[in-house]
Amino acid sequence: MNLKYIPLNDLHTKLGGKMVPFAGFNMPVRYSSDIEEHMAVRNGVGVFDVSHMGEFTLKGPDALDLIQRVTSNDASKIVDGQAQYSCLPNETGGIVDDLIVYKIKDNDYLLVVNAGNIEKDWNWISKFNTKGVDMKNISDDTCLFAVQGPKAAGVLQKLTPIDLSTIKYYHFAIGEFAGVPNVVISNTGYTGAGGFEIYVNKQYAEKVWNAIFEAGKDVNIKPIGLGARDTLRLEMGFCLYGNDIDDTTSPLEGGLGWITKFTKDFTNAAALKKQKEEGVTKKLAGFKMVDKGIPRHDYSIKDASGNVIGKVTSGTMSPVLGIGIGLGYVTPALATPGSEIFIDVRGRALKAQVSKLPLI
Repeated sequence: MNLKYIPLNDLHTKLGGKMVPFAGFNMPVRYSSDIEEHMAVRNGVGVFDVSHMGEFTLKGPDALDLIQRVTSNDASKIVDGQAQYSCLPNETGGIVDDLIVYKIKDNDYLLVVNAGNIEKDWNWISKFNTKGVDMKNISDDTCLFAVQGPKAAGVLQKLTPIDLSTIKYYHFAIGEFAGVPNVVISNTGYTGAGGFEIYVNKQYAEKVWNAIFEAGKDVNIKPIGLGARDTLRLEMGFCLYGNDIDDTTSPLEGGLGWITKFTKDFTNAAALKKQKEEGVTKKLAGFKMVDKGIPRHDYSIKDASGNVIGKVTSGTMSPVLGIGIGLGYVTPALATPGSEIFIDVRGRALKAQVSKLPLI
């Protein structure tokens, strides 16, 4: 498989980023240390270049109809300037991908999908495009910078006349940013630390990146890699496609019942509704280690009697809590917060407790 390069690849190398293959792209995994970068975002401000993500535009009188048929959430409820978290159910009970739907205005939408699923999602949505919706894949021309942390808004406000305090969570504005027109400034992110995501045409990417760092130098703004992105999202209990949800896990099993709306018809809605009525056989749960140890992807999860009841889908050492945390599928009976489970760490059954999300 040919490795793809994001537009600012050389800049990240120059900044000392350790570059690794991720979802088919050469990406910075860290610049200093994962813990240092994690805490920079939790306490200050950091910038992720996540330009590997995919972006599709859907336009025309039947754009909403297409989105409604392929996504689980109810996109008819979002207004201009609002974003919605959703997923693309497949026809066998699993998930093609999770995504964000942006409503720019009537008949004009932006869909943001996971990097590793760009082609898969494009083909999937295209399969249902029977009414001639104007679809464009603008992924290669679009750069995305996630400026995250409690000091992010103060830094970004220096660069735009738009009053960022008026952009509510999961809403966005389009306007001038760092002297560049038509920039999407979105109050979204994957860290739970607050901040914005900036979508800009790749021709202005370096100019915008440099302007953000210039505006944030007095608050010690830092570039952040994928390592800290993973620990930050895990502390919040946010799903990572391919780990916590995939083609074999249903939205209801993955804790995404809240984005699965049976008030409309969508792919596999009848089967998912039946699953909701009958109850799931496994459930994604967050947990914190009680015994000392770090849970890792694919480690077995056991009950008190030593029976294997599931597996860890994501696990790490939480920089904020200083203990091991994770997500994993367990039996519904043990998915309630406070339940005692055991993680098999190299043959040792270490005690953990199911916890309410977020984990911090």
